[in-house]
Parts: sequence; structure tokens; C-alpha cells
Amino acid sequence: MPDIAVDTVASVPVAVVGAGPAGLMLAHLLGRAGVGTIVIDTRTRHEIETTQRAGILEADAARDLIETGVSDRILRDGHEHEGVEIRFDGRPHRVDFKALTGRSVWLYPQTDVFTDLADARARDGGTVHFGVKDTEVLDITTSAPRVRYTAPDGARHEIRARYVVGADGSRSMCRDLVPEDRRTRYGKEYPFAWFGIMAQAPMSAPELVYAHSEHGFALISRRTETVQRMYFQCDPDEAVDAWPDDRIWETLQARVAGRDGFRLQEGPVLEKTVLRFRSFVQEPMRWGSMALAGDAAHTVPPTGARGLNLALHDVKVLAEVLPRALGSGGGAALDEYQPRALRRVWRAQDFSYWMTRLLHTPPGASPFDLRRQLGELDNVVGTRAGRTHLAEQYTGWPAGSLD
Repeated sequence: MPDIAVDTVASVPVAVVGAGPAGLMLAHLLGRAGVGTIVIDTRTRHEIETTQRAGILEADAARDLIETGVSDRILRDGHEHEGVEIRFDGRPHRVDFKALTGRSVWLYPQTDVFTDLADARARDGGTVHFGVKDTEVLDITTSAPRVRYTAPDGARHEIRARYVVGADGSRSMCRDLVPEDRRTRYGKEYPFAWFGIMAQAPMSAPELVYAHSEHGFALISRRTETVQRMYFQCDPDEAVDAWPDDRIWETLQARVAGRDGFRLQEGPVLEKTVLRFRSFVQEPMRWGSMALAGDAAHTVPPTGARGLNLALHDVKVLAEVLPRALGSGGGAALDEYQPRALRRVWRAQDFSYWMTRLLHTPPGASPFDLRRQLGELDNVVGTRAGRTHLAEQYTGWPAGSLD
């Protein structure tokens, strides 16, 4: 787009492209450190707030939301889970996170995290512009990058910053600004997807249930006491319209059935979607005066519940190094970001891949493959070492343990 005139120019230390949880949490943390930000997003607040997403928060992430003054709503509306149930071979097996690691996780939807953060930025006088278009990020190889965008009223604006953070999600345009010959993209496409539903029904289980059966994988979670979120393995090209409610419930019931007579509470299906699986990492996560955070730099399959937690960890690191980079530390301080973030990213990729392979039935699996998979599941839940490994990976790594 030509470098045409703009209607206003604003100067700020850090410009953030993307107002999801990662971008807003970064702005919140920097604000507490006295660093000004302007955050922009092409989506409206309503669009982000009404895109339903599940969410499992590590204890550290939940604590950060509370202790940094975002909100304590998670204590009222969230659900602390001290373990999960793994069902296979017709039997339930509970893995007690609290007993094994002393840590738990919180079921708290990503949309609620976003709402809390958006409200906190408004409360604290933070500048966030939703619903913009024609976004450009310019001059990132200099010490004076710029961000240009068109506001909903048609006015053209420019942000002049010292640093830009691209937190613009899995369809990031910021990551494309790293020259093709200077970036490496690692990725894996999976031969299956999740068919996800929201259903008006009573709770079926007090904690998450991961089910592996001869019929395929299923995950049983919840949204509220009366609205439940559930998933089952499907083909990536599955047509949502081909699945009436009765077929959905028949499929889910078959995948969780066991010798204990466990059955799901059924009700009207409110929402249906097919969620494709992909693992992705782009390196470098920093280029010139720009850093990438969250899904803009990496995505993981949802099986291990790592995506939101990785994004929040990225910006926690950035919130530590950016004030120093803006001060006497200069660019050398920002050099710390990528190695600290990537070590956790690749650990999470490993865990998510392992958890996905452990629980899903790959197309074309042989009888040997299926029996071997049951042996691995038995090793995981039937030995203390196996249960501890799952618990340590699922609850995450305490802050500072990988730095």
C-alpha cells in the first residue's frame, strides 16, 4: 500500500498488533511497568467475545491474572481441576495432578480471559482499537517502526513506536514480515480433526474426560453447569451439516461407554464446528524491532491444552525484557526473548504431539498399532512414572523453571 498521508500520528513505546488474550495481557503487564502501548485488532470486541473457545489455564497463568489485577473472576466462575480421567479399554483411570505434582489446572474459557483483559484495559485507561482494517507494519528493521491502520470511521492513523509486537493470531500477517529466506517454518498437519459441540445439558463429569476406544477419541469438558463442550475425532473434511443431534450423541456415547456404565447427559446441541489440527512454529520469533507472540509464532493441537498458556508465557517474558530494552539494556535485552520462549514452545509441541498420538486412532492403523497404543496407555496410567509424566506436562512448568 502506498505511503499515503494519515489523519493522525501517535507515538508510543510499544505498538501491539492483535487484541486477543496475548496482546491484551502484554499491554496490561507493560502498563503496570509504566510502559505505554497502543493495541489494534481487525476484529470487533463483540466478534472476539462471541467466538467460543475452551480454555485450560495452568496454575501460574491463573495466578498471574489474579495477582496482576486483571480479575479474580476465575475464582468465582472458573473450575479448579486437580486431575483428569483417561478412559480406555472400557475402563476409567483418574490421574491425580495434585497428588503427583502439587499443582492443578483451571477450566476457564479463553473468551472469559479475553473479557477480563478487555475490561481491565478499559478500566486502566489503556488504548485498544477494535475493528480496524488495512493494517500495515512498516520499517521493522529500523529503530523507528510504524503501524498504520484505518479506523471504523474511515480515518487513517499511524502509530510510531520503538518496538512492535505481532500477536495477531494463527493467520498472522506480522510473521510474514520476516523475509522468507531468513525464516524457518516447522509444521505438521494431522490426518484427523475434532468435531466440537456446545450442548445445553447437565454436567456429565466433574473433571475433563479423555476417552480412547475402538470407535475413536472423545473429550468431555464443560462450559458452565448447564452448557457443556465436547469433542470427538473426525475427518478434517467432515461436513457439519451431516451431523444431526441424534447422530452426534450416538457417536459420543459409543466413545465413552465402559464397564462402569458411564453415560453422557444429553441435550440440544447449540453449536457445531470442525477444528483442524496443526502444529506450527516459526523461527525467529524476533526480527529487528518486531517480536512475535502467541499463535502468530506457534500453534499446537488442542489435545494438551497448551495454546493459551504458551501465549501468556510469551508475553510474560516480553513484559520482562521490553522495559529493559527501552531503557539502558537496548536491543541486547530483547535478545533474551526468543531462547526463553522457544524452549517452552518446543516442550509444549512435544507434549501436544505425544498426547495427540497417544489418544487418537490414525487412519489406516493396523491391529498391531491399536494394541501397542493400548499398551502405551496402560504404561501411562498404570505406573507412577507414567502418571507423573502426564501430570507434570499437563499442568505445565512453573515460572522460571525453563529460563
